Amino acid sequence: MKFLRELHDKFEPLFHKGGKLEKLYPMYEAHDTLLFTPGQVTRGASHVRDTLDLKRLMVTVVFALIPCILVAMYNTGYQANIALADGASAESWRGWVMDVLGFGYSATNPLACVFHGALYYLPVLLVTFIVGGHIEVAFAIIRRHEVNEGFLVTGMLFPLILPPTIPLWQVALGISFGVILGKEVFGGTGMNIFNPALMARAFLFFAYPAQISGDKVWTAVTEANQIDGYSGATALGRIAGSLDPSAPDAWRSALDGMGVSWLDAFLGTIPGSMGETSALACLLGAALLILTGIGSWRIMAGGVIGSLAITLLLNAVGSETNALMNVPFHWQVVLGGWAFGLVFMATDPVSAPYTDRGRFIYGIFIGIFAILIRVVNPAYPEGMMLAILFMNMFSPLLDWMAKRSNIKRRLARYAAV
Repeated sequence: MKFLRELHDKFEPLFHKGGKLEKLYPMYEAHDTLLFTPGQVTRGASHVRDTLDLKRLMVTVVFALIPCILVAMYNTGYQANIALADGASAESWRGWVMDVLGFGYSATNPLACVFHGALYYLPVLLVTFIVGGHIEVAFAIIRRHEVNEGFLVTGMLFPLILPPTIPLWQVALGISFGVILGKEVFGGTGMNIFNPALMARAFLFFAYPAQISGDKVWTAVTEANQIDGYSGATALGRIAGSLDPSAPDAWRSALDGMGVSWLDAFLGTIPGSMGETSALACLLGAALLILTGIGSWRIMAGGVIGSLAITLLLNAVGSETNALMNVPFHWQVVLGGWAFGLVFMATDPVSAPYTDRGRFIYGIFIGIFAILIRVVNPAYPEGMMLAILFMNMFSPLLDWMAKRSNIKRRLARYAAV
């Protein structure tokens, strides 16, 4: 580290005002403050300075995502190796790498699964950071401000909410849309109304539905390499497509047909977006976010309460035409992106409300809409993304209502004294 410090100090004058690389100062500053604690001291009037700055906050979120990232690589390779064992063939360059290194395609070999999955996850991550990072730096240079760390988390989240077979050019297009129209048009980090990663995914979902929905994209074997009759549908997709929804426990039969138990769904060994399948990994991330005070427990608790309430209501009403209405709460929370969205997306400190009461209400409505959308719209049995984006619009209103309520309560208290 001493060598890096001396190297940074040596080249620092080039990036300051009057230096040959003055315009590239945001790039130098981003690299320097990522590796070392900033040396600036407070100038002017005194004020309280927190030791947890934006970089440390973002890095903590990245640490919270590590369990999901590990499951993403393992499960992507695990699902692919199962498909290969059924007769599918490996993709060209990935198959070549696996053959050269001799890992094999055994679904019972965790190392083979992780490595195979990494061949799908890492290219998506790399493209996300190369394209999104350059856009972030370009806007920092144009606006003459420091490179914000917000993209660090956006860049880690985006690959985890994509299917493994997503074309890389669509990854580049999606993250460009998310960064530019989801954040930079509003002024950059801290100014955006919507979650940029979800904006990017929503763009891909509506622009290229064939590559991000259906039953062919969730297992890391391209359609051309699959065998006839093989389906990698998600559990929610399988329930929504139940052939006989009027049968008792049709949802249970659909899951049994896939060989999916509740424990499988909880651990995340089922088809789905690369990082969304494991509720256990999300719980570990939630624990770290809550303990460090970065993730709002009120939003998470509100989401649980809202989802529980609407699920009990739908279960009580029941349906002979929609099997999703009969799925109990303990299954709803381990299927699809419910847990990942509630822990890592809904708690985005920028697009979520700032007031405690606003956060609680915000979480409740996200929980309600997430279940409601996935149940009443069988064509899209995953509602967390739309629920969060929808409630992003109401965050300022919830804060305003919470403040007005607080002011009225105080006025009434003082009037009574």
